[in-house]
Amino acid sequence: MSEQIVIVGFGPVAARLVDELLPAVRSGHVRLTVLGEEAEAAYNRVLVADLGVGRTTADALALTDTSDLAAEGVDIRLGIRVRRVDRARQQVVLSDGASVHYDRLVFATGSRPVIPNLTGINPDPSSPVLPAGVTALRDLRDAEVLRQAVDGGKRVVVLGGGVLGLETALAASEEGATVTVVHNGPHPLGRSIDRGGGAVLAAGLRRCGVRVAGNARSTGVEHNAPDGGFSALLLDDGSAIDGDLLVISCGVRPRTELAEGCGLSTGTGILVDHRLRAHHEPHIFAIGDCAEVRCPDPGCAACRHASGPSGLVGPGWRQAEWLAGYLTLLAEGADADVLPALPPEQPGVVVLKARGMNLAVAGDNAAEPWDEEILTAGAVNGRPRRHVSQWADPEHGRYVKMTTRGGVLEGLLAVGMPRTAAELVGLFERGAELPADRSLLLRLDGPDQLPGGGAADPAGTVCRCAGVSGAAIMTAASDGCSTVAEVSKATRAGTGCGGCHEDIKGLIERHFQAAAA
Repeated sequence: MSEQIVIVGFGPVAARLVDELLPAVRSGHVRLTVLGEEAEAAYNRVLVADLGVGRTTADALALTDTSDLAAEGVDIRLGIRVRRVDRARQQVVLSDGASVHYDRLVFATGSRPVIPNLTGINPDPSSPVLPAGVTALRDLRDAEVLRQAVDGGKRVVVLGGGVLGLETALAASEEGATVTVVHNGPHPLGRSIDRGGGAVLAAGLRRCGVRVAGNARSTGVEHNAPDGGFSALLLDDGSAIDGDLLVISCGVRPRTELAEGCGLSTGTGILVDHRLRAHHEPHIFAIGDCAEVRCPDPGCAACRHASGPSGLVGPGWRQAEWLAGYLTLLAEGADADVLPALPPEQPGVVVLKARGMNLAVAGDNAAEPWDEEILTAGAVNGRPRRHVSQWADPEHGRYVKMTTRGGVLEGLLAVGMPRTAAELVGLFERGAELPADRSLLLRLDGPDQLPGGGAADPAGTVCRCAGVSGAAIMTAASDGCSTVAEVSKATRAGTGCGGCHEDIKGLIERHFQAAAA
């Protein structure tokens, strides 16, 4: 007898889960229903800013085809809201009055943008009312708002100094808009990078034509434009930053209201164990931005330092792939308690993808090379002491910091050093030891290096979001894929944040150059 699986949400992570469950649907072990709040099927939300500046199309962002899924027997319902979950009857109650039974329920509700409490904006966090000319840049309609501003060469104010806000600012500026980034703190990316890296980053933004207003606390918005839309962002010192469009990029918050409404345990996200099951509820699961992996066992060593959802698409995709296999085995009658748990997620790497700017950051970068602990501490309980190596060239927009323990990277930060950054990221992900002479890494970006020396390594991971190696990309090229889009379709490489597109393009070119030779 087949199991009825219901997925609430139809974003990128849910789309991957659906894709991975299709074999079980075809075999008859699973009947699948997907409930999406948006009218559109799943698309790559990470690249909405690229759509807003005209660098991609809505078709290119699409991650699935609903007609193909329907032909496979998947019940796709778009533009529908879930009112509540009835756990006692194992039913999902919809906004149109219908109910859907489930044997297994998966929350893939994602996250919603954080809207700061500003005068002129409805403060209700669950349903803020944004005035005309204010957007959080989360969906296709938001992208169209940005597109109109960029095409018109308007003044765009970006509130927030995170990666997505900076990428939006850099792209909009390059495409003709006048852009100002407003952030609270001494430098952008204040939670991820140190003062030196932040100063070099801010200077780089200004060189790219983006104005930066730091240590600025916003208090409200004015909407005195002729159409009643946004006209200025108000600051606590009494000043104002004029603009035609305000893009709010202050982070995201997991959507947990449905889970809370049916009595599930929540922290930052929906609390799930190492098999992605909701606490004390074996029929309900959560994946992606809305899921917080923290098991009920207070003595679990793996959960002792667990953080909330990463907000990155890669971990969500890996959860979806694992859960699809797990649910398929359950539908086939396997014993849930003997099935392996979800492998622990490796520390994430954040990459700023923008033309003219290169930044990579991972791990803990808080320590400074002159900290007393760094200079005087020895090994503790047999664990090697920590070392910090730092190099800065502010005049040319370059900065590198490496925090190591026993020669292995615990944290890295590289600004304006693309080849060094690529090598450090590879070493960090492999847990490999750095060379004793750290300056060897800096020389990767030196003038003595041949053009193309920083191209992606076929032996390493090129697309971190989808976990695709350079070898797989070269194989796709050997099979006839000659464009990034074709490689993406064949391997899924480049379907996440898009930061690896140039590396994919370089590998394709390398393959066809070798073939021509």
